Amino acid sequence: MKKWIALAGVLLQTSCLAAGSQRVSLSDSVDAGESYMRVRLLGAVRITTPAVDGESVSELSGLAWDEDEKLLYAVSDKGALFHLKPRFRDGLLDSVSVLRGFPLRDRHGKKLKGKKDDSEGLDIINGHNGIRGDSELVISFEVRPRIKRFSTEGRQLGGYKLPEPLKSLKNYRASNKALEAVALHPRFGILTTPEASLKTGSPLYPIIYSLGGKQWRLPDRDTADTAIVGLDTLPDGSLLTLSRSYSSLVEPVRITLDRVWLDPRCEIGEHQPCRSQRLASFNSAKGWSIDNFEGVAKRDATHFFIISDNNNFWLQRTLLSYFEILPDASQAKDRP
Repeated sequence: MKKWIALAGVLLQTSCLAAGSQRVSLSDSVDAGESYMRVRLLGAVRITTPAVDGESVSELSGLAWDEDEKLLYAVSDKGALFHLKPRFRDGLLDSVSVLRGFPLRDRHGKKLKGKKDDSEGLDIINGHNGIRGDSELVISFEVRPRIKRFSTEGRQLGGYKLPEPLKSLKNYRASNKALEAVALHPRFGILTTPEASLKTGSPLYPIIYSLGGKQWRLPDRDTADTAIVGLDTLPDGSLLTLSRSYSSLVEPVRITLDRVWLDPRCEIGEHQPCRSQRLASFNSAKGWSIDNFEGVAKRDATHFFIISDNNNFWLQRTLLSYFEILPDASQAKDRP
């Protein structure tokens, strides 16, 4: 009996260690707190919590920061919403707890299932207004393209009308190449972009769409398999884009962060791409221990989180990374 009790204690201890997070290093040559290109890395953790409130903590693809509640929200590809609590030490991300999990529900209270549950992009309304309890979430979906508004507990509150090119799935290159990212812009309202360009456009460059009908051509993709998977806005109205090049487990993963300025000269019909600046590029073939990063969230004017989608595959990890955009690019050193 004592042996079984001892074994149970070991298993319980192992389970407790597995549920939570652990600090990780994304590079052998750039430590947390150091700069790389135009960002400063401020720590990364691996989320090891398997499930919360019956929802699997897996395939996380969208992030939003609620400054009023000091919470980080995440959505999964399976229609689940999570409340995350990041903790910091000496300005670096030290750990994260997954506090709650909720299924996304439609306006009738039914859980989203099947083709309706592929939530991908996430942003927040009223998360930075100094009032607690009034935050709402804007979520974009992929397999059945749409953008909806939800409570922070996953209840659908309303929806938005998509511009004509984005309404029909027939316009997309595949059912899983639809609305991958969403962001709220102070001037243009809700912005979104599909994972791959629509059939009517060139596969080589992505387009940002506003729900008001404007479209902007972004710079050409680095490679044919490069996709914009996350969006957020910066204080001057420029966009932070998170891009991923990821084709298979045997190919390198490349994650890039770019700053893009939306201006009339790059609206569709003007025949030139928007001005952009490469902030950072991470390549798993060049010493970066990264994964399939898909979600980005602004904490404040210069600090951001990114999170990886583990594709519900045991060899991949759910990583949460924290970084700062440097005010002066001359501080940065370009290293592998």
